[in-house]
Amino acid sequence: MKNFPKIVKVSPLANKKLNVLFDNGKTKTYDCKYLLQKPEFALLNEERFFKSVNVDAGGYGISWNDNIDISEYELWTNGIEINSMEHIEEFRI
Repeated sequence: MKNFPKIVKVSPLANKKLNVLFDNGKTKTYDCKYLLQKPEFALLNEERFFKSVNVDAGGYGISWNDNIDISEYELWTNGIEINSMEHIEEFRI
């Protein structure tokens, strides 16, 4: 099994996206919009709840509560790499 970079920091962005910094120095943007169609992720529609995201211990994922989380594998594999900070500025809330 391949090892994936661990998460160092996560920041909520506009339009239900996340900015995720990994321990290899790379930053990716992850779009959570498709998750909102799943009942188990419905709480993410609430902006205040969405903004409460945290990195899990060890950097193995992110979570909002005990029931709603996303693994480092998912974020790394399906996130879009950000090459410079100028691209991220347009998404800040």
